[in-house]
Amino acid sequence: LAQLLSEDLDFHHSDSGYASHSFHSFPAKFPPQLPRKFIHALTRPGDVVLDPMMGSGTTLVEASLAGRVGIGCDIDPLAVKITYVKTQMLNAQRVMDLGREITDGARYQIDHHAPALQQRLARFWDAKTQDFADYWFLPQIQLELLALFEQIQQIDRLPYRAFFELIFSSTIITKSGGVSLALDLAHTRPHRAKIVKNRKGDVLIGDVDEQDLGRRAAYLTKTQRSPLREFKKRLKDTVKHWAAFQKMQTAPYLCFSNAQTMALRDNTVDLVVTSPPYASNAIDYMRAHKFSLIWFGHAIDDLGDKRSEYIGGESISAFHFEPLPLRTQAIVDDIARLDAKKGQVLHRYYSEITRVLREVFRVLKPGKSAIFVVGSSVMRGRDTETHHCLAEIGAGIGFEVPEIGVRHLDRNRRMMPAGTRIDRNSQIQQRMHEEYVLGFYKPTGYTGDIDAAS
Repeated sequence: LAQLLSEDLDFHHSDSGYASHSFHSFPAKFPPQLPRKFIHALTRPGDVVLDPMMGSGTTLVEASLAGRVGIGCDIDPLAVKITYVKTQMLNAQRVMDLGREITDGARYQIDHHAPALQQRLARFWDAKTQDFADYWFLPQIQLELLALFEQIQQIDRLPYRAFFELIFSSTIITKSGGVSLALDLAHTRPHRAKIVKNRKGDVLIGDVDEQDLGRRAAYLTKTQRSPLREFKKRLKDTVKHWAAFQKMQTAPYLCFSNAQTMALRDNTVDLVVTSPPYASNAIDYMRAHKFSLIWFGHAIDDLGDKRSEYIGGESISAFHFEPLPLRTQAIVDDIARLDAKKGQVLHRYYSEITRVLREVFRVLKPGKSAIFVVGSSVMRGRDTETHHCLAEIGAGIGFEVPEIGVRHLDRNRRMMPAGTRIDRNSQIQQRMHEEYVLGFYKPTGYTGDIDAAS
């Protein structure tokens, strides 16, 4: 384990788009070569590989390709949908046939039944969700998206319906904002393109200098795309990877559950590979995911409530705080002296991670390992030292931590919300440009109490 962690973990020049890994954008996902490295070195075919915070399912896809039994947990609805689709084995010809039926049917509805489609759109959301949709999607875009969505819902078999729902979602959530008015959904707060009319009355979309509307090329920063065309394009791009996608040997078990309370038996898992969220919602998954989830029946208010449940959230009302070991508590206290609320938010984060590590320790077999890929955050100018804190918490629970590896981030490939130039004076740049790979080893014959504060 120590040897693996001391080797190159960057994988900057490796192709990460094989199999189903490129099906859908997802913020800050690690390259598939990372879990693959540990899966092949530390497990055998048939072993159980767990990702308790599975995100877009990178670990689960690699486990399936390697013939391991994957188990994944998450509470993010889009994450569960993405992972489910990425680990299904579908018939390529059936996919192409259904794809043509969907796009032809949607086109027919738009061309011949637009008034009825408009009426259904007016009843599609509650008032608050409708306001969100109206702010981020132009009327014609909403109409095309609804036409596509209705055609997809006519597919009887769940694996195929979920597949096309994911293609649908991928037209919305991309690093460049897709078919919405968002300029970049990788940002914590997406920027909305402005909509203006030039002197000819043409509607223009972009980051506009309203004092100079005469030169269109000077301010048009986002081309509005047709969802129908984007759907066809993304379906075609996805099918290109079909040969490798179909090499999966096993289908994982997925559960819609929190990593702090997993419904797994003690001592049953051979390897854990996961990546917890950042503290204090430094990367806000729901802020991007809701652009798609509102089309799948989720109301904006409900998604806001769901966001507060995520590990790393900022809500501290009625929260159960865990006692922390000395160094970790000292860092929390340092930040609390600068900002009391931030200190509590960080205490919440390390409390949640404590409970996750307890669960991981419980389900791991003795003599087996857990790999945690973590990034640090900066709060009020103070580094949270997440990797050191997790190592200390894990040691208190009973893990050995033989090595902490370092990865240098390729930010453009990870859909990160900042550029490559480091500027510590910029708030958006106060995200680390490296992350850490912790190896937790559960000793054989361990009989101690699971106590994070010991």
